[in-house]
Amino acid sequence: YKGTLDDNDKQQIVAVKVFNLLRHGASKSFMAECEALRNIKHRNLVEIITACSSVDFHGNDFKALVYKYMDRGSLEEWLHPPTDFEDVREAPESLNLDQRLEIAIDVACALNYLHNHCEIPIVHCDLKPSNVLLDNEMTGHVSDFGLARFLSQETGINVSNGHTSSIGIKGT
Repeated sequence: YKGTLDDNDKQQIVAVKVFNLLRHGASKSFMAECEALRNIKHRNLVEIITACSSVDFHGNDFKALVYKYMDRGSLEEWLHPPTDFEDVREAPESLNLDQRLEIAIDVACALNYLHNHCEIPIVHCDLKPSNVLLDNEMTGHVSDFGLARFLSQETGINVSNGHTSSIGIKGT
């Protein structure tokens, strides 16, 4: 969802990811995403503003994450735009080669940070164009850490020597 936060006469546009807790694994996904994003900050990772774990007005559990809004949408929308536009002027422009390379470098920088510069290395496990969000300057930001895994905790692999293996890690 797209929303706004009021902060002393200043409104900030945000993206709100509400978890459907009736879906199998949604609560686990919320916890994984909170854990992954809690101690990491990088210019090419989506910026989390806050998390909400509460009870809604029906008495049901409610979990949501609030992110900085990315003006240009997902990479998926740019690579595979819908073709059902009534007017050609509505269709989004396409990415040129330089933009594609810059976005690929942004994603590579984010993955390098997650794999090699976090206290406990993190594997995203769900990297795809719909999980790369673009800001107003077309900078790529990796998002959706619901399937993220912490290497040394999840696998028992010793990562102190700087060498790791993906054995035992599921994902795409």
